[in-house]
Amino acid sequence: MIKARAYFQLLKFRLSLTVAFSAAIGYMLGQHEFAWRMHWVGAILVMLGGMLVTGSANTINQIYEKDLDRLMKRTAKRPLPTGVISVPEAWIFVVITGLAGLLLLGLYFNPLTAAISLLSLILYGFIYTPLKRISPICVAVGAIPGGLPPMIGWVAATGMITQEAWILFGIQFMWQFPHFWAIAWVLDEDYHKAGFKMLPMAGGKDLRTAFQIMTYTLILIPLSLLPFYFGMTNHIYPMVAAICGVLFLMQTFYLMRTVSKKAAMRIMFGSFLYLPIVQIALVLDKM
Repeated sequence: MIKARAYFQLLKFRLSLTVAFSAAIGYMLGQHEFAWRMHWVGAILVMLGGMLVTGSANTINQIYEKDLDRLMKRTAKRPLPTGVISVPEAWIFVVITGLAGLLLLGLYFNPLTAAISLLSLILYGFIYTPLKRISPICVAVGAIPGGLPPMIGWVAATGMITQEAWILFGIQFMWQFPHFWAIAWVLDEDYHKAGFKMLPMAGGKDLRTAFQIMTYTLILIPLSLLPFYFGMTNHIYPMVAAICGVLFLMQTFYLMRTVSKKAAMRIMFGSFLYLPIVQIALVLDKM
């Protein structure tokens, strides 16, 4: 039972579920007609495949950061630092979950879906992970696999990478920056212990970093309106996206004014709300 719980922890279930949800959103948007019984099956399967691949990437991340996780309070009790799961066992888990997810996406949907998912796994597990200790550019690199899930869902539905797929990717890609920088601000002390360089400016938690967070959040507003411009949705979605974008932006002004952990936490939690609200509005307004 302890071992089973530990493997479940390796998946980082909440993070994997968020990724899988975005893939399901992309899949639903890629359907031209909403025959709900058929499409729910596909949405659930693309979520399952996405969760397996993401869980595999998350496990790779934890294998490489096993010793670093021991240094941080929030990660010290993970399965690998505590020795509940050994590194060889974790690698076996990586292979099983990764192959299962890729085979599901490739065989049930199409090979292109599996190929993009594999690219996402490689970028996150083998490039983003080591970069975290080298340069703040890691956030931009990590934003690529972070932005791919809705594109993966769209490709699973259509078999093609179209302009709509790039729009969905662009929105989630840009959202990654205020989201991760807010998290890095809140967890800066822990990250410093592990040598992670996540914040964009050398000064760390200062006005320059707050300004960067504000800038990317501002860019997100017009970017989030592109689905309406390209006919992917009706008239309700752009209003929801605009309101959510402005509220999100206002939180960054508070961070610029106070340069405080409290303000960064507001942005962090606001980012968790922003993305699913906007994505759900996008799907519902298409019906």
